[in-house]
Amino acid sequence: MSAWFSRFQMTSAPAAVILIRLLAGGVFLEEGLQKFLFPELMGAGRFARIGIPAPQVMGPFVGTVEILAGSLLLLGLLTRPAAIALLINITVAILSTKIPILLGRGYWLFHLAKLPRYGPWAMLSEARADFSMFLSTLFLLIIGAGRWSLDGLLWGSRGRRKSVR
Repeated sequence: MSAWFSRFQMTSAPAAVILIRLLAGGVFLEEGLQKFLFPELMGAGRFARIGIPAPQVMGPFVGTVEILAGSLLLLGLLTRPAAIALLINITVAILSTKIPILLGRGYWLFHLAKLPRYGPWAMLSEARADFSMFLSTLFLLIIGAGRWSLDGLLWGSRGRRKSVR
């Protein structure tokens, strides 16, 4: 592995970071699974309703990314690359579903969901989980997986790959 990648993966964060990894990884994993278990409600069908292009492709693709990257967060393996993928994922989710609620209308490709209210307060209420996922994933990108992780086991806090016996 390159020296840059080893430095990118190193983590000197405290062991308690596992709590954020469990939260973010668990939520992304279950969201990804639901895109396959309930495709009309959570996957391709939902993507079609909100205006995501090629929903039959993007639903399974996004579900797969959420399952794989969420699992990596849970393990604390390749945490920062997984966090980048999930930050892109949650940013698109916010732009495609929460901004129309804020505006009270669809914009660009994205359609407005039928809700009892719209505007800033409605958007903040609907987006609380999305914002929490965005911030927890950003935290993991910045700080790393923490001591209790496979990244910590493999790369430690010095950025040198450790030999595992």
